[in-house]
Formats: sequence, C-alpha cells, structure tokens
Amino acid sequence: MKSEWIKKKLSDIADFNPRETIKKGSIAKKISMDVLRPFCRDVPYYTEESFSGGTKFRNGDTIMARITPCLENGKTAQVSILNDGEVGFGSTEYIVFRAKEGIADKDYLFYLVCSPEVREPAIKSMVGSSGRQRVQTDVVKNLVIEVPPLAEQEKIGSFLKLIDDKIALNDRINKNLEQQAKAVFKSWFEDFDPFDEPLIETPAGIYAPASLQMVQIANIPHVLETGKRPKGGAVASGVPSIGAENVKQLGVVNFSSAKFIPEEFAEKMKTGAINGYELLLYKDGGKPGTFIPHFSMFGEDFPYQKFFINEHVFKLDFGDKGFNEFAYFFMQTDYAYHWLASNGGKAAVPGINQQNVKDIWIFSPENSKVKEFGEWVQPLFTTILKNCAQNVKLAELRDTLLPKLMSGELDVSDIEL
Repeated sequence: MKSEWIKKKLSDIADFNPRETIKKGSIAKKISMDVLRPFCRDVPYYTEESFSGGTKFRNGDTIMARITPCLENGKTAQVSILNDGEVGFGSTEYIVFRAKEGIADKDYLFYLVCSPEVREPAIKSMVGSSGRQRVQTDVVKNLVIEVPPLAEQEKIGSFLKLIDDKIALNDRINKNLEQQAKAVFKSWFEDFDPFDEPLIETPAGIYAPASLQMVQIANIPHVLETGKRPKGGAVASGVPSIGAENVKQLGVVNFSSAKFIPEEFAEKMKTGAINGYELLLYKDGGKPGTFIPHFSMFGEDFPYQKFFINEHVFKLDFGDKGFNEFAYFFMQTDYAYHWLASNGGKAAVPGINQQNVKDIWIFSPENSKVKEFGEWVQPLFTTILKNCAQNVKLAELRDTLLPKLMSGELDVSDIEL
C-alpha cells in the first residue's frame, strides 16, 4: 500500500559502482556501450577481452549510460551474462547500481533506474561540453524517491519482469528461426549439397552448379532507394535524433532495435517508405559489418503502419517475399560483402552507392532451388515478424505501466504472482 512507502535516497537502497576486482591483463567478459539496445533489459552479446580498465559488475547489477546521447537513447541494461561469482567489465561511461541486500530487490531497482523517477533527473543533471555531457553521479545518488517495502518491490519487479521475459523468449525464438534458415541457405547455396553436378566459375568469380544461373541485381525488377534527411533534427549513423518522443522502435532481424523516421514526418519524406520484408542496407562506412543487411520486420501485424528510412540507409525490395529473404542471406555471403566493401571503401568518406548494389551478381529468382528456398523460408520470417510485432506491443505495455508502478499509482500489494 502507498501509505507504507518511505522516502529514501537512491544511495540508501543501491550501491553505486561497487568495488570489484579483475586482475589487469586477465581475460574477462566485456559489455561495450554499442552492444546495449535502447530500452531493452537484456544484453544481446559480449566479448572476451584483456582487462585494462573500466567499470566492473556482477550478474543482477544494473548498468546505465551516463553520457549523452546514450542515456537519452535508453542504454540501460541488467547484467545476466556472467556466471556465479564472475566479474565482468565495460565502459567507463557506465554507472553501476547494485541492490542492497535485504533492502532492495534487483529487478525493482532495474526498473526504477529505467523509470522517469530516475531518468529525468539524471538527464537534467548532465554537465560538460556539447556532445560530451555526463550525468552528475552525486545528483543521482541523492535523489529522494518514495520506496515501497521489500515485499512490494519484489512484486513490482516480478510483474514487469514477466513482460521482459516474454520479449526475451520471442527474441530467442527469432534468433533460432533465423539460424535455421541461414543453415539451410548455406547448405544449398554455398556448399551446394543438393546439387549433383560439376561446379563452374560464374560471372561473380565464385564456383557454383551450372544449373544455377546468375544475374545482376540491375536486371531483376526491384526498388532501390534511400531516404531523405528530415527537417527539424540532425541525423547521425543512420539513426534520426529528432527527439525520443517522435521515434518509434522497429524490430529487425539481426538488428533488433533500429530506429526509423515515423509517419508524423511523412510529409517531409519523398522516398524511403518501408512496408515490411525489405532489405535495409547501411550505405555509409566501409569497416567490417557496415554493409551487412538487415530485414525489416514490419507489416499488417505491426502496431505502427508507416516508417521511412533516412539518408544513411538503402531499401532494396524485389517485390517477392520469398526472394527478399533469399537475397537477405545472399547479401551476407563473402562474395556480396567483399564486393560492397571493396567498392564502397575507396572514397575519403567510405560508402556505397546504388550502382554498387545494382552491379552485384546474384542467383536468379527463376532458379527452381531459389524458388523452393523462398517458399520454405517465408513462413519462418512471417513468424519472426509476428514475434517482433508482439514485442513492440509488450514493450509499450511495460513502458505504460512502469511510471504508474514506480509512483504507486498502481497498487500491486494484493496481486499474487
């Protein structure tokens, strides 16, 4: 009950940047800032690196970006990738929160840090030069917040955790489905297991069965376009920074929290509308991974009905759902990647243009095996799309409930979980 809530400083219920030890030079799990997904509890992956410095943490700790624009973009996560007793490390730009035993619940603390109760004062406390502003940790430590009894904290944390657990389950299902599809693609179109015939050199310079004809993308009906820079906001790294309230999150295979320009800006965008099942290809860069495509998980089940890419992204659409999926995997092959990397890395500011994409040789959509793969893989991607759409709805539900639960507006004291 709200009458039992007590005003406390955040430092009364959480230890800030708790002391931990990792021997210098030893290999430990690292969570880089660029790994964290906006407004997502779980850390998608980690690297193992030699420790030379950084913030340290254990499982159950909450890590929050303290630098702009990472904090504003929602880079806060709960660590869960470590073993019992293991210590990991990450960016010096993290603040680490650890729930005080017997006083605070770790899940409640994570959601509290994500809530406006903490985020808004933290953002307002930022100081420093433009573009390098940082949270004043002492301001966050001294925030006075109404805190429920531990038993109620546990209920609040468990209630919100159920939503994030379902999102995480959908993510695992999607990853498994994509891995299955990728394995079949590799077997058929890289190892050529179903083909009992000699391999010949193709125009792409790769060896493939003679029955698999190749054509250039330019000779296949397709749409290839990029978006425009929206008025009223700077754009960097393919992510429009036009205010968090105007940017929706779009689930994308292999890129689960990509941000795109929403429908409110449609009148300012002449090209680049995405409707679902298209390939999305970052066109700037030139370093490893830049040109690997993403697949737009979007459609009639998605809660938002129109999005636009900005000027840093290509949309490639063959108008055939099955062949779009085929092309998604083909564009991840060594041949396609190296073609783009070699053609897009020569300028002072590396990047690819439309002709670079059109010149790629690809197995023809008229090949019987290509058609068979498309028919087989398309239902898998439809399932992935439905899971992505459900995740967006679940995240919206969580974000709607979060401030109400943290302020005591919603009472969970009588709820049985």
